[in-house]
Amino acid sequence: MIGFGPAVGIKTFIWQNNTRSALLLAGFPVLLVMLVFAVNVLAMGSGLVGSSGGGLADDLALASRNTIASIPLAVVVSVIWFVVAYFGHQSMIDAITGARRVARGEEPELYNLLENLCISRGITMPALRIIETHGLNAYASGLRDGQYTVTVTRGLMNVLGRDELECVLAHELTHILNRDVRTMVIASIFAGIISVVAELIFRGLFRSRGGGRGKNAAPLMLIGLAIGVVGYGLAFLIRMSLSRTREYVADAGAVELTKNPDAMISALRKVSGHSAIEAPEELRGMFLDNTADKSGFAGLFATHPPIERRVAALIEFSGGRDYDPYQTGLATAVPTT
Repeated sequence: MIGFGPAVGIKTFIWQNNTRSALLLAGFPVLLVMLVFAVNVLAMGSGLVGSSGGGLADDLALASRNTIASIPLAVVVSVIWFVVAYFGHQSMIDAITGARRVARGEEPELYNLLENLCISRGITMPALRIIETHGLNAYASGLRDGQYTVTVTRGLMNVLGRDELECVLAHELTHILNRDVRTMVIASIFAGIISVVAELIFRGLFRSRGGGRGKNAAPLMLIGLAIGVVGYGLAFLIRMSLSRTREYVADAGAVELTKNPDAMISALRKVSGHSAIEAPEELRGMFLDNTADKSGFAGLFATHPPIERRVAALIEFSGGRDYDPYQTGLATAVPTT
């Protein structure tokens, strides 16, 4: 479990987390080069490009030289992808999730809750969006001031009480204050690049149908496939680890803003098991909770820590109380499925 004890305060943890995130993000370009190498190896093995005519080591050396030669093109394509995603990521997210922007007049209570939290911290209020779904979830997005957005679902608004909803908004606002949201959006952009390259690898593998006739064709195909799988898996793990530890910090930040650990715990209890939203895995890492996460060995690939651990951390380090949220009077609605 990750907590915030007296020896390591929340500010120190945030600094350590951001440092770790910077190092992890630095790994994405390395993974991109690894996958470009895998593409070159597979292309040689499938006969799409010529081999060296020598042994396996000679073919791999040629693939390395081809990779170095193709890096400029890969960089140009990646930069174009990044620029498009940088300026259009919110429109893409809205199109995928169905989120729509709302003004104060449409949702005055929700708007006022977020505005008051922003005033208390002296920050510019992010845009507010709503997704019309029964799933109980929320997320923050954006890369810089003027772009930041907090999005909540209609189900969350219907089920959570005022104090609980305020804590969820504070949780997402903490992601913005700590620049978590920027890191996650950038990670999602990088992950999209990696996914495209990995897809090229696997499509090329299936289309080749063993077309390579060279003596090294089979080993090259196996090596290229292995490198592609490892590279894609590492990219996936980096993205998962970026989001998982930050949820503890955002929970603690919500308590710091609202002074109400009980409401944060109650909100998490209500969200647990009811947070499903149709969205790609790249976006689920940004959510308040990801219902697709598993426990046990599969938990290594989880984007979020289990709700139980988040609640336990709030109890231990924030003095919160854990009880059945539907027996407390904090909210009267019951989730619908």
